[in-house]
Amino acid sequence: MILYEYPFNERIRTYLRLEHLFRRLGELVERESPIDHHYALTTIFEVMDVGARADLKSDVLKDLDRQKLVLNGYRGNPAISEVVLGEVTGQLEECFAAVNNLPGKVGQSLTENDWLMSIRSRVGIPGGTCEFDLPAYYAWQHLGVAARQQDLQRWIAPLVPLAESIRVLLKLLRDSGAPQKVVAPAGQFQQALPQGRTFQLLRLRIDPAFGLIPEISGNRLMVSVRLMRHESDDRLRVSTADSAFELTLCS
Repeated sequence: MILYEYPFNERIRTYLRLEHLFRRLGELVERESPIDHHYALTTIFEVMDVGARADLKSDVLKDLDRQKLVLNGYRGNPAISEVVLGEVTGQLEECFAAVNNLPGKVGQSLTENDWLMSIRSRVGIPGGTCEFDLPAYYAWQHLGVAARQQDLQRWIAPLVPLAESIRVLLKLLRDSGAPQKVVAPAGQFQQALPQGRTFQLLRLRIDPAFGLIPEISGNRLMVSVRLMRHESDDRLRVSTADSAFELTLCS
């Protein structure tokens, strides 16, 4: 099954983008090729660009605090394990403290590294990181694997509290939804959302054997899914077949 996710607001959209970047970063750092470590470094710069939003740190802290209050409301409920509840609230508290202790915006300490910033300024230029442009960076790429990985881990360290916080928040959000099987007649599906409840994330699972690609749109009142097919001429065309998929709305 292929999983697609659609955020209903800008805050969750930012969280998903950061999660995507952190996953890529984790994979690239573990590899040994200098080209993989080059793209690990450019991914760090992408995280810094996304994290430059003035309200990101505040949003994360507010969401961590809100989730803690929600979970504390379950204390004493016989249907809820106090041990598991304590573990999750403990994670939230640790994440809150770690993010709260970060100085300034996300990755601000890295902006004080002139060597890194010289690379960052050239990355956006096609071919801008050639050896004649950045000989020191070219020399770094010729260091041993362990030395490069150690440097990357050191530069990633200031970003770890944000990565862990977003991982915990998105897990709690995803766990809040209940999947349902639905059918899109002639490739079209619409569902009105219940009033008085705010959803933040839509998750859609579909069998890849169908060869279909969902185009998702939504707001606080309704969600709409149009199933498309990638044709041999590289154009997307609307499917006219009745197709089933799994839909989860998370709040």
